[in-house]
Amino acid sequence: MIFAVGEVLIDFIAVEDALLKDVKTFEKHAGGAPANVVVGLRRLNVPSALISKVGRDPLGEFLIERLRAEGVDTSYIAYDEERGTGVVFVQLRKAKPEFILYDQVAYFNLRLEDIDLSFMEKADLIHFGGVFLAREPSKTTNLKLMELAKGRIPISYDANIRLHLWRGRVEAMVKDMTEAMKLADILKIGDEEKKFLEDHGVDFEGFDIKLLAITRGAEGSELICGGAKAEAPAYKVQPVDTTGAGDAYVAAIIASLYALEKLDRIDLDEDELKLIGRFANIVAALTTIKRGAWTVPRAHELARFHELKPIVERLTKINIDRA
Repeated sequence: MIFAVGEVLIDFIAVEDALLKDVKTFEKHAGGAPANVVVGLRRLNVPSALISKVGRDPLGEFLIERLRAEGVDTSYIAYDEERGTGVVFVQLRKAKPEFILYDQVAYFNLRLEDIDLSFMEKADLIHFGGVFLAREPSKTTNLKLMELAKGRIPISYDANIRLHLWRGRVEAMVKDMTEAMKLADILKIGDEEKKFLEDHGVDFEGFDIKLLAITRGAEGSELICGGAKAEAPAYKVQPVDTTGAGDAYVAAIIASLYALEKLDRIDLDEDELKLIGRFANIVAALTTIKRGAWTVPRAHELARFHELKPIVERLTKINIDRA
């Protein structure tokens, strides 16, 4: 089973293509990067669970119900008796999202004692994201779990930089991101995020990353594994909402490795990198033609892409008991 640690929240997505201050109507969608990843994995037929925290309120109940409806294991989600469920307001301008994320919410209050650590005994991989590092106690919880898993369970990490969460604390962000990336086996990062961190002194050559996936939006992505490198072209669509596209990409990368039984030994050649990158780019692109983040296509819906057959055939045959 694949576990993700991090935020689950409500995306209030603007209906109008306008500045947030001028928007009158919002649609309520479930979201949060790690939550998007585990939902994407289930849609690709990979068993998954989320470790997070919600408020004991109607929005928290909504999120739990939606996750369960998608087949995600929610038994590791804690309830916060003091803080409310997280919300984010999303402004869409030409299908590109901009976010306003709020502090003092339940997921930032996730503590190590909230988590049943026996989950590690059945984890095939644990996924983490950068938002949790922005506040305490979630940062300490995140890094401690990564340290406990290192060398025992494969770790994936998505930088997912949200600069507004780090106002006046860029040096701290770079330090914390560096600490997390040092512990990762798989790293997904946008090309602009990578340049930002490099401009602030981060040396990616110093990390023991087994698979590096660099996303470039409409230009596709690049995957690097050891001495092997591959460019994967983008799949062209007319996007409606790109919220969660990066998370869909992450889910597809993990699902590919799971299907190909490569999680325990991430040693990929150029052809395998091209296949995995193309699969991830197509899944991410198809996610953008509908509103909301939980729009990853089902595994069987990808059968029409014959070039993806080596992955899709395995995904459609996965027995959930394999979890």
